[in-house]
Amino acid sequence: MKSLLPALLCSALLLTSTAPAMAATDTHPFGPKDLVMMSRVGDPQLSPDANLAAFTVRATDFKANKGVTSVWTIDLTEANVEPQKRAAGFAPRWSPDGKTLYFLSGKSGQVALWRIGADGGNPVQASKLPLAIHSYEISPDGRHVLLSMRVFMDCKDKPLSCTRERLDERKENKATGRIYTHLLERHWDHWTFGRRAQLFLGTLNDDGKLNPNLVWLTKGLDANVPPRPWGGDSNYSFSPDGKTVYFDTKAQTPANAWSTNYDVYSVPADGSKPPRNLTASNQAWDSSPIVSHDGKTLYYLAMATPRFEADRFAIMAMDLASGETREVDPDWDRSAGALQLSADGQTLYTAVSNLGNVSLFAVDIASGKASELVGKGKVSGFSLADGKLLVAHENFKHPTDLYLANADGEGYHQATHFNAERLAQIAFGDYEWFTFTGWNGDTVHGYVMKPANYEPGKKYPVAFLVHGGPQGAWTNEFHYRWNPEVYAGAGFAVVAINFHGSVGYGQAFTDSISQHWGDRPLEDLKKGWAAALAKFDFLDGSRACALGASYGGYMVYWMAGVWNKPWKCFVDHDGVFDTRMMYYATDELWFEEHENGGPQFEVPENYEEFNPLNHVKDWRVPMLVIHSRFDFRIPQSQGLGAFTALQRQGIPSKLLYFPDESHWVSKPHNSLQWHHVVLGWIERWTGQQ
Repeated sequence: MKSLLPALLCSALLLTSTAPAMAATDTHPFGPKDLVMMSRVGDPQLSPDANLAAFTVRATDFKANKGVTSVWTIDLTEANVEPQKRAAGFAPRWSPDGKTLYFLSGKSGQVALWRIGADGGNPVQASKLPLAIHSYEISPDGRHVLLSMRVFMDCKDKPLSCTRERLDERKENKATGRIYTHLLERHWDHWTFGRRAQLFLGTLNDDGKLNPNLVWLTKGLDANVPPRPWGGDSNYSFSPDGKTVYFDTKAQTPANAWSTNYDVYSVPADGSKPPRNLTASNQAWDSSPIVSHDGKTLYYLAMATPRFEADRFAIMAMDLASGETREVDPDWDRSAGALQLSADGQTLYTAVSNLGNVSLFAVDIASGKASELVGKGKVSGFSLADGKLLVAHENFKHPTDLYLANADGEGYHQATHFNAERLAQIAFGDYEWFTFTGWNGDTVHGYVMKPANYEPGKKYPVAFLVHGGPQGAWTNEFHYRWNPEVYAGAGFAVVAINFHGSVGYGQAFTDSISQHWGDRPLEDLKKGWAAALAKFDFLDGSRACALGASYGGYMVYWMAGVWNKPWKCFVDHDGVFDTRMMYYATDELWFEEHENGGPQFEVPENYEEFNPLNHVKDWRVPMLVIHSRFDFRIPQSQGLGAFTALQRQGIPSKLLYFPDESHWVSKPHNSLQWHHVVLGWIERWTGQQ
C-alpha cells in the first residue's frame, strides 16, 4: 500500500495557504492563549456510503472557562465545501442506512441519545432515561442500541430507576461518609461510590425513539463495561447478525487494583444467557473485540504479561466455533490500537506508536504484514466505509484536521481546514529529529526545536523536556498540555529525548525501563543532551531548564539529586517524589508492582534504589512544583513533600496548586495560568526576563 507521507506534507502546506497571505511581520510567535483557543477536531465517522463525514469540534468558551463540544458534518462528494455545525453534543454515529445521525447530548439536563436527519432538520431527543448515557453503539439492523450507564449492582430488578432514587436520596442525606471494602473505588480523578458501568440493550421504535424497557446484558457481572476511566464504544461491538454482543472488561475481585486481567466476553443480545468469558486462559490484558463479516472469527488485542499495562498488544484471531486462537501479527514489533475491518474482510486497520509518531497501518490478516498508510505526525482517529478512509491527523505545527483517501491509501487529500486563519497568523519553530547512541549501545531518538523567528548565528536558552509514562513518548503531535511550540514561541529552543522505556521503538526498548527508572533512561538523557549540544550550535547549554510531568516529574526530582549541574532551574508537574509512599497512595497498584518487581513490602530495596527522596540533601537548583487535588495517580502529597524539601533547605522554589484539576490541567483559565507560571519561571532563571 502507498504511504501517505508526501501527501501529508503537501496538505500541511495547503492548510496554511488557504488563509489570506500575510507577511512575516504580521505573524506572532505561538503562545499559550493560541493553544487554549484552538478548535479541536476529533471522532471522525464516515457515513455508510462514505459521502458524508460526521465529527466533533471542541471550541473554547473562555468566558465560561470550559470547552464546548459540537457535532459537525461535511459533504465529501464536493470540493471546497464548508462543514456544517449540526448540534451541541458528542459521539456522532450513523445509522446503518446512513439516513440518521445519532449523538449524545446533555441539552436536556443529563446526557441522552439524540438524532438528526442526514439531510438536515432539527435534533430530536431519542431517549428519556433516569440515568446519563456514557457511550453507545447502533446495531447492524438499526433497530437496537447498546447503552452503557452506571448503576448500583444491587439494584437488580429496576437498575435505572433504583439507581436514580438512591442518588437522589444521597443528595438529601447530610451525612457524607462512604464505606469501602476494597481498592480501586478511587480511580484517576473520581470515586465510584459503588456504581458500575453496565451494558443495556434498547429497542428503537419506528419513530426513532428509544423504548425505555431495556435488557440488562451484563447483569450479575460486577465490572465496568466499558472499562473505566478511558473505555468507550471500541470496547464492545455487535456480531454482524446483531444476535451477540462482545465486550471487554475486568471483573471486580480482591486483586482488582493489582491485576490487568481484562477479558473479552460474549453475551446473547436478548439477554437469555449470562456473559461468557472467551479469554479466561490469558491472565494478561485482552481488549477491543470486533467480529469478521461472516461472524466466524473474533479479532481482538491481547497482551502476554500479567500486571503490565505497557506490554505489546498483539492482534489475535479466535475461531468462534472451536475457540482456537492465533496471533495475526507475530513478526510486527508494534503494539496495536483499536481495530477496524476492511469491507472485504482481509485487512485490519490500526493506529500505533511508531518512531516518534502515531501512524496508521493496514495489517493483512492472512500474512500478518503491516503496511504504513499515514506515517508522520499523529493519527488520533480514523473511520472506514465503502472503500474510503477518513483520518484525523495532526503534527507539531497543525492541530487535527480530517483527511480522506481510498482504503488502499490512494487519492489522499485534506477535507477540513479548521484553525486555518489562526495558523496563518502564527510563527512556529522548526524541528529536526536526531539519533545518538544511548544505553546498551542502542540507537535512541530525540528532537530539537528551534525558537519561533529563529535567527541564524544566535544562541538560545533551552527547555529540556522529559516525557511521562514512563512507557510514553514524545510524538509529532499538537499537544494541548505539553506542546513544545509554546516554549519555542517564548524564545526557547527545545530538546526532547525518547529514552529507553519509550513506546514505538519495539517492545524490548519499552520493557528495558522496568526496575530501572533511575539509571538507563538517565543515561539516555545525559547522552542525548550531550549529542544535541554537539550537533546544534544554537543551543545555549549554560542557560537551560529541565521540565517534566508524571514519570517526567519523577525524573526531574531524581535529576535534582543526581544530575543537577547543567540546569538553571527545574519544573516538576505531578511527579513521584517518594517511590515508597507512592506505592501505598496511588490507585493502580499493578503499575507500581510491575515497575518495581513486586509490592513494596516484599521488595523494599527495589523501591529505595531510585527513590528521589533519598537524595534531597543534594538538591540545589531552583524548582517550580505543580500538583493538583484530584490527581489520584500521583497524589498531591508527593508534590507537597517535594516543596517542603525545597523550602526547608532554602532552595528558591514555588508551589502552583490546583484545587480543581486532576493529573492533567484542562480548564482553559487554569491551562493559561499554568503556562504563564511555567514560562515565567524558566525565563527568570535563564535570564530571558
